[in-house]
Amino acid sequence: MKHPLAPLFDGHDDIQAEIDRRPADTADHAAATRRILDAYHPGRLTLTVAAVVSETPSSVTLRLRRPDGADLPPFLAGQYVAVYTDGTSRPYAISSGPARPDHWDLTVRRVPGGRISNHLVDTVKAGDTLVTTGPMGTFHHNPLFHGDDVVFLAGGSGVAPAMSMIRDIVDHGLDRRFHLVYGSRSADDILFREELDALAADHPNIRVDHVVAEPGPQWAGPTGFLTASLIKTLAGPLDRRMVYVCGPQALYPYALTQLAELGHPPRRIRLEANGAPVDPTAQPHWPTNTAPDTAVTVTARGQSFRTRRDRPLLDALEDEGIRPEAACRSGECSLCRVRVVKGTVHTAEEARLRLSDEKFGYTHSCVAYPLTDVELDI
Repeated sequence: MKHPLAPLFDGHDDIQAEIDRRPADTADHAAATRRILDAYHPGRLTLTVAAVVSETPSSVTLRLRRPDGADLPPFLAGQYVAVYTDGTSRPYAISSGPARPDHWDLTVRRVPGGRISNHLVDTVKAGDTLVTTGPMGTFHHNPLFHGDDVVFLAGGSGVAPAMSMIRDIVDHGLDRRFHLVYGSRSADDILFREELDALAADHPNIRVDHVVAEPGPQWAGPTGFLTASLIKTLAGPLDRRMVYVCGPQALYPYALTQLAELGHPPRRIRLEANGAPVDPTAQPHWPTNTAPDTAVTVTARGQSFRTRRDRPLLDALEDEGIRPEAACRSGECSLCRVRVVKGTVHTAEEARLRLSDEKFGYTHSCVAYPLTDVELDI
C-alpha cells in the first residue's frame, strides 16, 4: 500500500516503477532471520571446557569452545556470559579478546562460601561441559562517547573485563590509550600479572599500575587502597577521560567517593553491575523497624514457601525449583523481571527499572526482597 505522502518526494515515480518491475519475493525471510539471530544471540550454548588454567591460588581461567570447533558468537570487550549450573546461574566476564572467536576465557575467583565459584574452581576439569548464555552487558568501550583515553580502576577479579579490553587494543592495533590501576589484596593475588606487565612494556599506549593492600617485604610498588590521592598520583589529571570501575561490591561506593573528591563528573564514570547488594538493609529506602531475618511467604506459579526478607527473591525462587530467566543477577539485564501482584518488596538501588515498572508493579527479582507476604506473576 502506497503512503499518501510518497508522491510528494522527487523521484517517487521512478522508484515505484523499479519496485513494480521486481519479481515477487517468496523467500522465507523469517527463517533466515531466525538463523542469524540464533547465531549471534543464542539463548543457551553447551560448551566444552578445553582447558583449566590456574591463575592464582584462588582463581582459574576456564577456556570454553564449541564441541564442533566452530567460532563462538562475537562479543564486545568487557561483556559477560552467564554460566548455568547446580540449578542457578552466575555471570562471568569474558577475559579473552574478541579477535579470537574460537574460544571464550572465563576467569573465576573463589568467593568464600560461594556456591558456584567454589564449584567452578574446585571441580570443573578439561573435557567437562558448561551451559552459558551468549555475550551480554553494556560495560564496554563506546568510541563515540568514551573517547580514546580511558582509565580502568579494577579490584580483584574485576580485572577480567579490563584484560579483554587490553587484548582487544593489542590484537586490533587500536589507537586508544588505556591506563589500568589494579588493586589486589596481595602480590600473590594479582591476576594476569606477567602478561599485563609484558603488554604494558611492549605497547606505549597501555599503562598498568598494580596496587597491593597487604604488601609483603618484597613488594616495592604502590600500597593501600585506590584513594583519590593515589589515583591522581598514578593517572594524573582525569580531565574528561572516561573512568571504568569493576571489582567487588565494596569497591563501587568507595571509588565513587574518591572520584567525586577529584571532581570527576558521574557522567564520565562507567560501573559494571556486579551482584546483589551485600546488605540491602543498609540502603536508605529499606523501611525502618523491618527485621531482615524475619520470614515471609512467597507465592508463585501455584506454590507457596517461606523465605527471609533479606534474601533476593530470585535465589529463593530457584531453591523451590522455580527458575525465571536470569543472567546478570545484578539488577541490570531485566531477564528476571517479575510482577508483584500482592504485597510489598524492597527493590535495591542496583535495579535498572523501566519508567513504567513502578506503576505496573514490576521488579527485578535478583535485587528484590520481600518485605511482606507476596504473590508474584512470573
